[in-house]
Amino acid sequence: MRTTLTIDDDIAAALKDRARASGQSFMAVVNEVMRSGLSVGDKPLPGRPRFKVKSARRGFLRGIDPLKLNQLVDDIEVEDFLRKDHGANS
Repeated sequence: MRTTLTIDDDIAAALKDRARASGQSFMAVVNEVMRSGLSVGDKPLPGRPRFKVKSARRGFLRGIDPLKLNQLVDDIEVEDFLRKDHGANS
C-alpha cells in the first residue's frame, strides 16, 4: 500500500541512520520499525516478571441488606431535593 506520512525530523534521521547501517532501504526499515512497535503489546517485555490478577469475592458484608441501602439512597436524594427546592422558595 502506498501512503504519505509526515515524520518528525529526528525520527526520520534515526530511520535513515538505521537504513544506512543495515544496508536496507528506508522503506524496509520504516516497515520493520512499525511492525516492531505494533507487536510490543503482544509480548511481555524481556526481564519483566509476569503478574497475575486474582479475583476477589465481591458483594456486601454479612448483615448488609442491599434493599435497605437502596431505600437509604432514595431517602437521601429526596431530602436533598426538598432542601434545594425549599431553599429556592426562601
